[in-house]
Amino acid sequence: MRLLIYGYGFAGKALARRMAAKGWAVSATYRDPQAIEAMRAAGIDPLPAGDKSAIGERLGETQAVLVTPPPGPEGCPALPVLVPALASAGAFPDWIGYLSTTGVYGDRRGGWVFEHSRLAAQSPEGARRVAAERDWLEVGRGMGLTVTLHRLPGIYGPGRSAFDRLREGRAIRYALPGHVFSRIHVDDVAAGLEASIARPRAGGIYNLCDDEPAPNSAVITHAAELLGLKPPPEVPVDLNAMRPQARRFYAETKRVSNARAKAELGWRPAYPSYREGLAAILKAGG
Repeated sequence: MRLLIYGYGFAGKALARRMAAKGWAVSATYRDPQAIEAMRAAGIDPLPAGDKSAIGERLGETQAVLVTPPPGPEGCPALPVLVPALASAGAFPDWIGYLSTTGVYGDRRGGWVFEHSRLAAQSPEGARRVAAERDWLEVGRGMGLTVTLHRLPGIYGPGRSAFDRLREGRAIRYALPGHVFSRIHVDDVAAGLEASIARPRAGGIYNLCDDEPAPNSAVITHAAELLGLKPPPEVPVDLNAMRPQARRFYAETKRVSNARAKAELGWRPAYPSYREGLAAILKAGG
């Protein structure tokens, strides 16, 4: 069994580790040739991200494909590579998963959103995600492929958590009453994708997130306590002074339901809240 990952980033690496441990061969794309050595050392078969011929050759022996890069102004960068490669190879993988974002739901003033909720992206980046989702579902219908969408909130894990921000002096506790957001540990992302691979459903859309939406300040405070540090003071939110990405994040608040992924995929997050996730990271030395 072979997995091909287009975009070998944080989530892609976690899925690669998980599937390799189950005996899968893993290929992944790269853009920077300097990444090749590290990929091979990790047991990954490296493929140039723009080489349709090499990718097509691998697709002929691939059962699962994960697409991770965010779309740009021209859409998903994987589409113009993978679609011709799939067609030329006559490949029909059992599962194609596209990683999207819960940002497609926009601001719900703290309300719950589900996979069937109306999409209301409020930024150009969110609108691009909506378009990329539509494009991949169209590819699935047009080519008879099993395409699934996985909407993710903020991903954290070893090397990318509140601990790192606290240690580097970058952690900020924003005073924003009523603002909550969902999150997910990167290993739970990988587990959810593995469950989807095991139960492929054409057109399946799943929110992968933890069970407890919570405010930024609670996460930072808990992480500081685990490190034995004094939490940074709360500061008022000034959206205009924030970088665009942070401004988009704090301008929206919603609670994301993971009920469908639990019901259809039999998936349960190993880290149902930030407390379990942070404890595991700290125990592992993260």
